[in-house]
Amino acid sequence: MKRYVATRLLEMIVALFLMSVVVFLLGRLTGDPVSLLLSDYASDEDRARITRELGLDKPLVQQYGTFIGKALQGDLGNSLLGEQRPALEMVLERLPASLKLAAVAFVFSMLLGIPLGVMAAVRQNGAGDIGARLLALLGQSVPAFWLGLVLMYVFSVRLGWLPTSGMGDWNHYILPALTMGLFTTAAVTRLVRSSMLDALSSDYIKLARIKGLRESVVIWKHALRNSLIPVLTFMGTFFATMITGAVVVETVFSWPGIGRLAFEAILNRDFPLIQAVVLFMTALFIVINLIVDLIYGWVDPRIRKA
Repeated sequence: MKRYVATRLLEMIVALFLMSVVVFLLGRLTGDPVSLLLSDYASDEDRARITRELGLDKPLVQQYGTFIGKALQGDLGNSLLGEQRPALEMVLERLPASLKLAAVAFVFSMLLGIPLGVMAAVRQNGAGDIGARLLALLGQSVPAFWLGLVLMYVFSVRLGWLPTSGMGDWNHYILPALTMGLFTTAAVTRLVRSSMLDALSSDYIKLARIKGLRESVVIWKHALRNSLIPVLTFMGTFFATMITGAVVVETVFSWPGIGRLAFEAILNRDFPLIQAVVLFMTALFIVINLIVDLIYGWVDPRIRKA
């Protein structure tokens, strides 16, 4: 188990290092941050002074060394716009909103995806199976921005049932959670269906039916219990993906989360804030996957011995 943990930790460190290099270089390619801080009437002396203060006059290797040294201390720089607040502080302020939305979308995905997967497997090649597979196909094919706009137009503009944007009462969560959770619902449905088909054809299910157990007990207790193992394995990945991939949904619905913050930072070419958002989201994704791997290795002895 120690070797397994050490390997996963080493992989996490390498992934974070590579991502930090990529983010650092991409941030320098988004534009000249000095131009954002100076007016059109600024002199060359002002431009040179700001360049020195930001450290942009130094070689890239030295700039990266300074950047990664401060990052290890929790200092990801200051935003270039407004009050020039610490970038990490701005990210942490937006984190609760993203976590709440992702949690609601995650619960929606589980509550809808698991029953759909069971129904599709039990009624294989029937109307229920075809409908569930069609929903899964649409869920993994329809662009999130298009779905969000359609839901907003129908339920907010035309029917007036739900608010169009912003974060407030429980009804503000419905449309963005549906938009964000549809892709995960499709993935859960397909995973459960595939696992259920394998379980229903196994010997222990045949034995349970021979014993005279009710079909509902056979399906929901015996078959589903083993079919949920793949879903449990990917739960952490699903949740992390919802948080890190929420840029489109949060932008469409003006949700004050990390995704919208990333969109605003890109528009304003605020590269310290871009770096902070991407590095934080990458670290969050990697850490959640590391936790899932460790839990899975603890549960399954075969993984620990691999």
